[in-house]
Amino acid sequence: MSSNLIGKTAPYFSAKAVQNGQILEDFSLRDLTGSYVVFFFYPLDFTFVCPTELHAFQEELHEFEKRNCKIVACSVDSVYSHLAWLKVEKKQGGIQGITYPIVSDLNKTICRQYHVLKEDEGIAYRGLYLLDKQGMIRHMVLNDLSIGRSVDEVLRTLDALIFHENHGDVCPANWKAGEKAFKADHESLMAFFE
Repeated sequence: MSSNLIGKTAPYFSAKAVQNGQILEDFSLRDLTGSYVVFFFYPLDFTFVCPTELHAFQEELHEFEKRNCKIVACSVDSVYSHLAWLKVEKKQGGIQGITYPIVSDLNKTICRQYHVLKEDEGIAYRGLYLLDKQGMIRHMVLNDLSIGRSVDEVLRTLDALIFHENHGDVCPANWKAGEKAFKADHESLMAFFE
């Protein structure tokens, strides 16, 4: 099975999740259809790079919400582990204050569906998927365990997707909102480089 999920509908799942201190019994990305979704995996609760990423997404949550984008995290831990970690203060390495859903993939089926499972350790690589409003995967990135992601880059990519959908233009390398884009043809490319 190919690990490339770009252009495909996000694999379906229904799983337990935790949000705002509550256990959600049947969480599904399909319930978020109509919004953009950033769905990201992290290796484990109570680890080291992971809380920096969860807090980084929380700190920019308002920016994602302005763009009609939901954030959802996932790891192989149980919902009870997620709940316990949510009670630990940030300065103690915890994720207290995280308000977006954190999915539990205890049996590792979601990690396998999204091709992020590090089989020899039974944990997820740092996979991230950007879904459009119809649930199609439009961007994906996969980091090794020791390399944290850039939330700024995720926002930039989301902006590029929204711009393309609204205007039809393509976004060149390092494009940021407000910068010049162009039509997907040779003449427009030549004009861009002038």
